[in-house]
Amino acid sequence: MQRQGCPYGTHRVISPTGVLPQPAWKIDNTMAIYDNEILVDVERLNIDSASFTEIKKRANYDEATIRRLILDLVAERGKHHNPNTGSGGMFIGRVREIGHKLQGKIDLVPGDRIASLVSLSLTPLYIAEIVAVRQEVDQVAIRGQAILFASGIYAKLPADMPDALALAVLDVAGAPAQTAKLVRPGDKVLVIGGGGKSGLLCLHEAKKRAGITGQVLSLNPSAAACERVRLLGLADNIIQADATAALEVLAAVEKATAGHMCDLVINCVNVPGTEMSAILATRDGGTIYFFSMATSFTAAALGAEGVGKDVQMIVGNGYTKDHAAISLQVLRENRELQKLFTELYA
Repeated sequence: MQRQGCPYGTHRVISPTGVLPQPAWKIDNTMAIYDNEILVDVERLNIDSASFTEIKKRANYDEATIRRLILDLVAERGKHHNPNTGSGGMFIGRVREIGHKLQGKIDLVPGDRIASLVSLSLTPLYIAEIVAVRQEVDQVAIRGQAILFASGIYAKLPADMPDALALAVLDVAGAPAQTAKLVRPGDKVLVIGGGGKSGLLCLHEAKKRAGITGQVLSLNPSAAACERVRLLGLADNIIQADATAALEVLAAVEKATAGHMCDLVINCVNVPGTEMSAILATRDGGTIYFFSMATSFTAAALGAEGVGKDVQMIVGNGYTKDHAAISLQVLRENRELQKLFTELYA
């Protein structure tokens, strides 16, 4: 008989007691399921960009060391929850077993292929073997298993695109979906990190929603990322600058917007220290959406106060209604972007 579980997974928490699985230091990753859990045979992990960047730097980009760090992390914590960034990632795999309390109440049956839409930082995970490491796209092929709780969200993998491509998009699905909600016609929108995975998806939505009366700006540190945005035609102004250099960013955005500054700034970078660039680029009364998991919200709050900026700052919630469908639709609408993503991730 299957054991009874909490919908939020608290029955899996080992330490400290009394907390939810995400903030917990260690959770139980034994793969015998409770009555309200879903067991999945995992094929691939998409590690959060901030987390994988930190792991790669710590490993000096040595693949054997990356493998060891990932295996040690999961063995220690029962989940892929990088203590240095606080973030995880997501997985794709095939449903093996469904707890009896969920059977007939969800749209899954054993054999369905799904992507998790909740963070690996709260997901019980067991890795039997790391099959391959793709450093350039933050993905790891594995043999292993994971547990989804009753409250966990997921998406069935689409039939019209490769798994690795869908995984890359669904990993950042919250960003373009939130962009679609936040951008208004005529807005001036800056995407910091616009040449990256989430940034490119956000630029597409920003251009579509701001319309011909709006202005979309993309900021990236590298010439290659800037050229990528230019070739795709996703921004009205492309700024090459270091997002950690706040005054440099301020000057560039002032010039591009004729001093108006931005109604909305979307921060998609994977490195720390970019909070003040986002704040200074935003007009008084404007909005900043911090999708980056490298954000220090203490630095953002105190930094805005310190420069007297009255801005609304939104925590980058990885979930918003219909975010999976919205994000996949971006690639269906923009064939050139889909081609680029296929080359990079599939």
